[in-house]
Amino acid sequence: MCELFYPPPLQKGGRVALIAPASPPENSDLVSFAAAYIKSLGLVPVMGESCNAAYGYLAGDDDLRARDVNWAFSDESISGVFCLRGGYGIQRILDKIDFEMIKQNPKVFCGYSDVTALHTAINQKSGFITFHTPMPATPGFVRADSYTLNKFKEQIFEPGARSLENPQGYEWRFLTHGKAEGALCGGNLSIIASSMGTPYEMDTRGKIIFIEEVEEQPYKIDRMLNQMRLADKFGQAAGVVFGDFADCIAPEPEKSLDIVQIINNLKLTIPVLYNFRCGHCYPNASLPMGAMAQLNSATNSFDIV
Repeated sequence: MCELFYPPPLQKGGRVALIAPASPPENSDLVSFAAAYIKSLGLVPVMGESCNAAYGYLAGDDDLRARDVNWAFSDESISGVFCLRGGYGIQRILDKIDFEMIKQNPKVFCGYSDVTALHTAINQKSGFITFHTPMPATPGFVRADSYTLNKFKEQIFEPGARSLENPQGYEWRFLTHGKAEGALCGGNLSIIASSMGTPYEMDTRGKIIFIEEVEEQPYKIDRMLNQMRLADKFGQAAGVVFGDFADCIAPEPEKSLDIVQIINNLKLTIPVLYNFRCGHCYPNASLPMGAMAQLNSATNSFDIV
């Protein structure tokens, strides 16, 4: 398997497409905030049709949202593509996206949550690194802290080898020890699980899997992780990084397993890092999906190499 490459980093004055390939932003003020934030970075926001569209819980119908993705990558004047928010809907449009065209037009691509489906598809079908980052038209991003903003800017302007770290006051730990190296894959657990059996299923062979989730009860986390186990996704992988599991709490915790117990019950023999501060949370790290990474419990480290 060939290593993926970084798309050209963003430069001041670059034009950045803002799109909503899944659900619509909650209100127009958040769309305006996203555009203003892009301008504050010295970039030029270019709004896709989906930014101001709505079709039930989707940011416009499937054809419109797919058209926005294809436009953003095919337009030679655009150097980056930022998703405004996640929600739901990207799996509805994967078969409408021209990944061969995207392969010929590599660009900085950012988002997370439902955007996991596009990270996986672009990494595997178009062959370049994408960026798991917070999204600018979400309520949390309006109040984003310096750690979150700095890590985001590092990835879009100066990607490459670096040691990753949690923000001050947040500790990670290795649940299973050892050393592993491989390309990063993964993202939101629900999206990973729902891709199983499709042409867009995540390939974990020799890779380090990153997993995060939000507002799912522990038994559902258990079910999806065991779906991955039974599909041999962990058996084929080199290591696992568990990110944030925001509000993944049972109504009656005393009658439930917690997230660490669920992970330990998988009995993984590869290195497992727990509580990396990345996911539906603030502070929130950014990750280059498809980049080579290394885990080492002896040095308590998680590095992009």
